Parts: sequence; structure tokens; C-alpha cells
Amino acid sequence: MLPWGLTTSCFSPAGAMEIQVPEEPVVALFGRDATLRCSFSPEANFSLDDLSLIWQLTDTKRLVHSFSGGRDQLADQGGGYANRTALFYDQLAQGNVSLLLRRVEIADEGSFTCFVRVRDYSSAAVTLQVAAPYSKPNLNLEPNKDLKPGDLAAVTCHASRGYPEASVLWQDSQGTNITENITTSQVANEEGLFDVHSVLQVLVEPSSTYSCLVRNPVLQQETHASVTITGQHLAFPAVALWVTVGLAICVVVLLIVLAYICQKKIRESCEEEEENAGTEEQDEDGEEPKTALQPLKSTEDKAENEQEID
Repeated sequence: MLPWGLTTSCFSPAGAMEIQVPEEPVVALFGRDATLRCSFSPEANFSLDDLSLIWQLTDTKRLVHSFSGGRDQLADQGGGYANRTALFYDQLAQGNVSLLLRRVEIADEGSFTCFVRVRDYSSAAVTLQVAAPYSKPNLNLEPNKDLKPGDLAAVTCHASRGYPEASVLWQDSQGTNITENITTSQVANEEGLFDVHSVLQVLVEPSSTYSCLVRNPVLQQETHASVTITGQHLAFPAVALWVTVGLAICVVVLLIVLAYICQKKIRESCEEEEENAGTEEQDEDGEEPKTALQPLKSTEDKAENEQEID
């Protein structure tokens, strides 16, 4: 049961009696007790035997609670209120004729009229508003694996057992409201409480966060939950990683091969320089190469042979 608002007064046609009731609706939590306030200012010689009190539904006139002759008169009480209503009996003499309604149900929501009669009579209506807080939303991502950028995914938000119908709001990572590609449904269960389902269709982007906010307009209660699509769900970052590793390995292997070829070329060049240096040293000592003498000798022999033939 929530705090009371301002009170308003209602006067009888003769102006002999004034009744005070809340000006604002009485907000009661589902399943809790609620007090519908109604009071008057009794005269000094007031007796409970002179009091007649009736609480009834404003629209249907269905009897909720009745008191007269110093006791309850519940023979004609509506079946839905049996064992659920009571007065503040120890305060009746002070003019407190408020009604205690136990275990508030959704069906109790509406207007209740308080009729009071002592010598004259007067009446006033009290509005009862029932409310129930929503559960913390539960978010699901479908599909929840093997996603890659550009894939279409559905984020489902579910909150239950609230009343009245909630307002549902979606936001992105920057806190900007999302108004497109949203489907929301609210279905009442057998108790009259609502289950909320809201689905957001999104194109997958890495490290994107989506938040679902469920707000109860009567209680000013807001619950929310978020889901983040990270690289753990995406195939693209893993492929890029393996491509990068493969390229790095190829570069390393290429560098090793180039280093080996350069080293081999340098070694061969050094060996050639050593061989050339050895040949030059033999020429400086005055020794004629044997390969140079052989052709000269065979030429001279050939000339002698030709002279002998002549």
C-alpha cells in the first residue's frame, strides 16, 4: 500500500455532514492489503448505534461491506469480498470509516463509494488503482553463435507478472533510443498480470550493446537488462587473426631464405677472390705456366718435320 494523496470533501444536500476521501487514486500492490480512506467529523453525542455505513462498487452497486446497529451486516456481501474486508472498529467512534481490503486482486481495481448516515447522510467515491512491479528483463540473442558482421540477429526481451501494461524502450550502446524493427506483445495471465515480450531485429556489429528498459507507468518503476555482441560471437575476427599469423610466418620464412642466399653468394665470392689471388702469386715468381709451353713446342716440331720432307 502506498502513501495517501490529498483529501477532498463531499457535502450532503443539507450540508449537515462532511466526508473526507483521498483526492488521488489509492495505489495498491497486487496481493497486498489496501486501505480505502473515508472519514467524517462526529458530533459530541455521537453513538455507533446511530451509524449506518455502506461500501459498494460505484458502477455496479455491488455490496462490498456494510455496518449498522453497532455491527457488520454482511449477508448481502458480494462473494468476491468474503473474508477480505474489515473496518477499523476501534476508530469508528472518532469518525474513521475507512475500509481495509485484503489481498488485492486485479479485479478490485475501480471506484468504491462510501455512504455514511448518522442523522443525515453523505457519500464520496474512492478510486483504487492496482499495480504490480515487473520482473527484471531476461534477454536472449538468436542465433547466439557463429555470427559475423552484417548477419541478422534477434534480441528478445522478456519481463513477467507486472501490471498495468508496461512501456518498453530499446537503446543502443550510446543510449540512443531505437524505434525501428521492434515487435512487442503483452499478454495477461489468469491472475490478470502481464507478461511482456519484445523482439529487436539488428544487423550484427562487433562490440555492440543493446538495452531493454521495461517501465511500469503507475509505480514509476523501471527495470532493464543489456546484451553485448562481442568478438566471441563473431567468425570474422578469428579469420583475420589466422590470416595475419599466416602472413607473418611467410614473411619470416622469406627473410630466412634471403639471408641464406646472400650468405652463400658472399661465401662463393670470397672463394673466387682467394683463387685469383693464388694465381697472381705464381706469375710473380717467374715460373711459366705449363699450359703455355705445350702449344709452342708442338708448333716447332711441326716446322722441323715439314723441312725434312722437303
